[in-house]
Amino acid sequence: MKALFVEDAYLSTAEALVTSVREDGGIMLDQTCFYATSGGQPGDTGFLERDNGERIEIAGAVNGATKSEIIHVPAPGQPSPEIGEKLVLHIDWERRHKLMRMHTACHLLSVVCAYPITGASVSETDSRVDFDMSETIDKAEVTAKLMDLVNANHRIYTQWISEEDLDANPDLVKSKNVRPPRGQGRIRLVCIGEDAAIDSQPCGGTHVTETAEVGEIHIGKIEKKGKENRRFRIRFGPAPD
Repeated sequence: MKALFVEDAYLSTAEALVTSVREDGGIMLDQTCFYATSGGQPGDTGFLERDNGERIEIAGAVNGATKSEIIHVPAPGQPSPEIGEKLVLHIDWERRHKLMRMHTACHLLSVVCAYPITGASVSETDSRVDFDMSETIDKAEVTAKLMDLVNANHRIYTQWISEEDLDANPDLVKSKNVRPPRGQGRIRLVCIGEDAAIDSQPCGGTHVTETAEVGEIHIGKIEKKGKENRRFRIRFGPAPD
């Protein structure tokens, strides 16, 4: 299965052929623009359109036995397609774009707070990043630094490196507990700034192509989750007075 979003996160529609339908109803295709839940980012929702105009509503997308398998999970009561049937895929673009902006915001936060990441979760309105840190930090100060990065409108792009290159540059991995998936011989990096001057880290998620597209964001809350763990919550819009 070809994951089209890996090279083009803005592809909201695509054509695909049904390769199999699982016993649980999950639909497998030869290619897809649906992102599967991974790395703290939720899978896409949307619908698959048949030749007769009938819709198969998709409640989510998840990985199968490997990252290369993406299962499209139908909402309850949906019709089942035939093997070999041609479908037009439509993701919920408004939702996806919010997730792209939020995921990018999480990367920017990891630049402002250069501590090991112990957990993260991306959502459409309120995302979180957990850091292995004990220091006290002012949320208004973090917000101001985030917005400096947003307003500078740095370029965002992806590039591939070999697994050997990653081994030679272990500091590229910011997560304390999770390592990038291996086995394909190469690792995808998400880079911010010309020549990755702002940031570069392994990530398979979807992102916008320039920081200004993130829009206005703020740190809504910083929570203490243990002696050496702080949880930062990112929200869209200006900080409340």
